[in-house]
Amino acid sequence: MAGEGGERDPGDGTAAGPGAGAGAGVTTGAAAEAGPGVPYGLGPLGVPAGEEVLYRAALARPGATVAQLAAATGWDPARVRRRALALERWGLLVRLPGRPARFGPAPPGPALEALALRRREEIERARLVAAALADGFRSGGRSVVETFGGGPEAVDRFALRLQASARREVLVLGAPPPPAAAGPGIRRRAVYGHAWLDSPERLAAAREAAAGLGECSRVLAEVPMVLLAVDRTTALVRDGATALVLRPSALLDGVLALGELLWERAVPLVPAAPGAHGLSEEDGRLLALSASGLTDRAIARRLGVAQRTVERRMRRIMNALGARTRFQAGLRAAELTRSAGPPGDPRDA
Repeated sequence: MAGEGGERDPGDGTAAGPGAGAGAGVTTGAAAEAGPGVPYGLGPLGVPAGEEVLYRAALARPGATVAQLAAATGWDPARVRRRALALERWGLLVRLPGRPARFGPAPPGPALEALALRRREEIERARLVAAALADGFRSGGRSVVETFGGGPEAVDRFALRLQASARREVLVLGAPPPPAAAGPGIRRRAVYGHAWLDSPERLAAAREAAAGLGECSRVLAEVPMVLLAVDRTTALVRDGATALVLRPSALLDGVLALGELLWERAVPLVPAAPGAHGLSEEDGRLLALSASGLTDRAIARRLGVAQRTVERRMRRIMNALGARTRFQAGLRAAELTRSAGPPGDPRDA
């Protein structure tokens, strides 16, 4: 597989780095079958041209074996396996049951949308830097960012006061602030990262926040900051014992835009209503953790159960939802959530 910097892969005939573009020069059998004028243009989403060639080959041969895909692309089986694993991680390819290993193409829409959201997130992070520079220029040295010291307890007290001041909405990223009940009609959302949900106790705390505070909770593999934002006018960004307080500015707007992108990418902590297709709340949590990218071993550690228990329950859930793959199970669970319309945020799916 090509490394960073767009090194050439001997089997491709094209650069396969994350920025690979139209892929001129791809001469494999799969490329020829794509037809004249069909561009290899997923590079801006981070999909190298080689992986795109393999995905197109799989589209033309649903259920193909590694040997058949190797024959179609002209690559050795080891290269096909490496690229198939990458496509599996992105949700573009699914491994079918049985031996020998066979692969089928997944619907490209959801997976490519997730990759597009990731690129938008990277752009928003760059915009944060630009916004901070612009604010400093406009304010003539008057900072819109305050450093809040005094230690963790002082930061916790400020977080409680900030939540109590909410009139419309509260947004939490990364890890929950000290629990504080919001007033009636306050929309409360949270996106937790895997790094915080690293134990059954913390997972239980997130569930209690959802139940006790009416919070709509989602989970994501990585959340780049610990944030509490209130009414889109004030944000508290924590960094250990200290914190930054952001006031209305382009910088605050950029942080909130990044928060919305993370919300779109995240999956519900409980993605299906209890009772739907016989799924329990515990089944919903397992599906959410699986859909957010965790391995069975990591899920077992977070839920405090054996890995075999996770594998057995996932097979039962897939059978209940009529899904052949976990990817399909996640999609169908999300459809159930949308139809159920969980309280607190009808858009949460």
